[in-house]
Amino acid sequence: MSNQHEHEDSNMKIFSLNSDPALSQKICDILGIELGKNSVTRFSDGEIQINIEESIRGCDVYIIQSISNPVNEHLMELLIMVDALKRASANTINLVIPYYGYARQDRKARAREPITAKLVANLLQTAGSTRVIALDLHAPQIQGFFDIPIDHLLGVPILADYFESKNLQDIVIVSPDHGGVTRTRKLADRLKAPIAIIDKRRPKPNVVEVMNIVGNIEGKTAILIDDIIDTAGTITLAANALIENGAKEVYACCTHPVLSGPAIERIQNSKIKELIITDSVTLPEENRIDKIVELSVAPLISEAIKRVHRKESVDELVQ
Repeated sequence: MSNQHEHEDSNMKIFSLNSDPALSQKICDILGIELGKNSVTRFSDGEIQINIEESIRGCDVYIIQSISNPVNEHLMELLIMVDALKRASANTINLVIPYYGYARQDRKARAREPITAKLVANLLQTAGSTRVIALDLHAPQIQGFFDIPIDHLLGVPILADYFESKNLQDIVIVSPDHGGVTRTRKLADRLKAPIAIIDKRRPKPNVVEVMNIVGNIEGKTAILIDDIIDTAGTITLAANALIENGAKEVYACCTHPVLSGPAIERIQNSKIKELIITDSVTLPEENRIDKIVELSVAPLISEAIKRVHRKESVDELVQ
């Protein structure tokens, strides 16, 4: 039975906004359905105007949009789209958010700070969303910021499959900070490898000072894992510190390649042999360097959408 036949009588509709059109198309190709017809335009002062160009009354609608650069534009597109769908009588409005921006402020680390991850959750719910499918939230407790169902998919299995196929010997999985140890342990368990932790101190945002390495990395192939690589300061300093402390070679991987500012130049000039990323954030052509290997999250997300739509368990996708 073909995918096309499977969904031909379905009331599932998938729409894409401007953050990840290529990923949205891949997901629709896997599911065997047409991408929904909608347009996103701007008034002359920059206000966003959205038109849904087909009936969605009574349909279960899935919107694919990362809250990625330009973050505020993409967030507003998503909010306005949800409002449009609600007013057009969609049955359910399911947000598929490969990269949940504003997640790095998930608690008050110091006085008078906002908690933007909670603010964004409130905005998405108030607009009218009925479910969220997210991938590798910066902090898992963000799931609790929503009062609607949320399926939290993980990128680790995709990354683990890649490293298994490379058949690397004598590996150690390294967390670039204390906060990423749970993620590091998940990858280590899948690759049956030990872990190490880099103890670092961050004097101020986007400025990192590497301290010392906890664990044995001498003569080993190190794999650094993080959820987000933004300016690449943490990951490149960590890679250089691993080599200086006796690691044989260093690979790095992440789910969300934000890669802003000096990131590409830093990676190019670092001791990182390969950086493995996913397409949760669209990588501009000018940022595609030989060191970067991109894996797709489309099969994972399309499977999650299919299961949600059929009211099946998503459990094994979120382990």
